[in-house]
Amino acid sequence: MEFTFSKNELKELAISAVVIGFSFAWIRRGLIPDFFILFVIMMIAVGAGFVFHELAHKITAQRFGCFAEYRMWETGLIIAFLLAVSPLHIIFAAPGAVYIQCGYYSISRRENGIISAAGPATNLALAVIFQFLIPSGGVLGLLGRIGLLVNAFLALFNLLPFPPLDGSKVIGWNIGIWAFMVLIAILLLGMNVW
Repeated sequence: MEFTFSKNELKELAISAVVIGFSFAWIRRGLIPDFFILFVIMMIAVGAGFVFHELAHKITAQRFGCFAEYRMWETGLIIAFLLAVSPLHIIFAAPGAVYIQCGYYSISRRENGIISAAGPATNLALAVIFQFLIPSGGVLGLLGRIGLLVNAFLALFNLLPFPPLDGSKVIGWNIGIWAFMVLIAILLLGMNVW
């Protein structure tokens, strides 16, 4: 099966990743003296977590024969930027979402659960990968620590069992898988705290 991406979709993913990466970097700018390096770290840790989360939803939905495309939420990006640079220093990460249409048939609860689980599962996998950078120390260690924490948090937040979050659909499909994913996210978060 061929996975399709429009030029506009790729542009909107890139814009969303840059705004979210900048927002996280600005709020945590005291971590290291060089803001540009911190921005690059956040783009890798946070940007990758966000982009791969959304792409996992998209690719999984396309595997089930659905149309799926990421669309940025301009208002959410503006709010994220303004709250980050304001004296409040608040992270607001709602840059957009993958919109899914399945044509003439509706997807099953199982298919919807799998599509929804794909995003948080990707964040959990990224958290585990980033964890291996922590012992390196220095910039790589910081990247690993941030990547672990951000991706474990993204997974846990998205697994909350409230609509429209992914957790509401995962728990509706398979409570055992939902509980296992939540447990993994909590364990990963517990391994390292900011």
